[in-house]
Amino acid sequence: MSPSTETDGSASNTQDLATKPLSAATQAIHADDYLNCTEDVAPAMHVSTTFRYTDKPEDLVPAKDLDIDTFDKHIYSRETTPNTTRLEALLASLLQAHTLTYSSGLAALHAALVFLNPKRIAIGDGYHGSHGLIGLHQKISGMQKLNLDCTAEELQEGDTVLLETPLNPTGEAYEIAKYAQKAHSRGAYLLVDATFGPPGLQDPFLHGADIVMHSGTKYLGGHSDMLCGVLAVKSKDWYRKLSDERTYLGSVLGSLEGWLGVRSLRTLELRVQRQSQNAEKLVAWLVGLLEPENVANENTGASSGNSEVVKAVVEKIAHASLQHGDRHWLQKQMPNGYGPVFAIWMKDESVARAFPSKLRLFHHATSLGGVESLIEWRTMSDATVDTRLLRVSVGVENWEDLRDDLLTAFKTLRIERHSNP
Repeated sequence: MSPSTETDGSASNTQDLATKPLSAATQAIHADDYLNCTEDVAPAMHVSTTFRYTDKPEDLVPAKDLDIDTFDKHIYSRETTPNTTRLEALLASLLQAHTLTYSSGLAALHAALVFLNPKRIAIGDGYHGSHGLIGLHQKISGMQKLNLDCTAEELQEGDTVLLETPLNPTGEAYEIAKYAQKAHSRGAYLLVDATFGPPGLQDPFLHGADIVMHSGTKYLGGHSDMLCGVLAVKSKDWYRKLSDERTYLGSVLGSLEGWLGVRSLRTLELRVQRQSQNAEKLVAWLVGLLEPENVANENTGASSGNSEVVKAVVEKIAHASLQHGDRHWLQKQMPNGYGPVFAIWMKDESVARAFPSKLRLFHHATSLGGVESLIEWRTMSDATVDTRLLRVSVGVENWEDLRDDLLTAFKTLRIERHSNP
């Protein structure tokens, strides 16, 4: 190859990179590059709550003339800070929408409900905190709560359908497009809580969502060390209004959390894909033991004795990967995996209470989404659930190590039950 040809090829490649859309994994590393203001490769941590105005009088911009999209100008931390702005730039790229951060997932949901101000909200099972917040709005405004599967005729213009998918605590998925069609047929809005299906697993906007929210504490944070909420919208006008209202709600994200969020998003795709793959393998293994006669699964790797051990203490498993009758829409909605959370119903409450203490690699704790695997006897934090239910949040560990830990715990529990009938 001649030097001139080599040079031409290099220029062509550079042009291709400049014009082609970047993958989500690359955006998570580089979407905030334009905000670099120092030579630091790792983003700096900014702790100031207030920021100096320019010393040039001619460059001063009054509040009425401020542009919300001016990312490099900050006034007061209840509005913007360098760290939270950087996090929002990354999230906007990953979610392909205008994005705002809040102090927690519930703070984000509260902001969405204040903005939409619906007279009726349709909601199903799911996170008990969302129901608690809706109860506060009912007290303040008299908002009426409808069942998620209410008829379209029960909805009116301006109402909200709040769809959580995948669902907390079971990890089961709901068809976003179906609920979008129902809401929009009546002039209502679809708000999707996509916490259990972070970017890379699903994009609710593709299926009709009007607003997408996340508890960023979970997968966006991914290390069990930050509280965060996220709202994303396609409408620039909605984004501006939500931003203005956030200033007065006061539920802004702290600078430390903004910095932690940037760190976390760098590895979002790596973490979530590994966690989702681990969960699917563990679910397939468990179902293979519970239903060996119905499941052809190479991952069971277990004797009939192991099957009897699991059957003795486990009643059933729930996860989106088990929704075989829904594959016609589910594979379109979640093409890259079915999520890292699943639920186990044990035979009785006493077994569910005891099981987490028999595990070595799963922390018995609430929350989810961190790199470490968690299990929770869910009634510890949610008084509304079946007391036999265990919620499992799968981490990035080797799945076979997690499998072996679960099996050892099942065996220990069975022995104890036989010893103390």
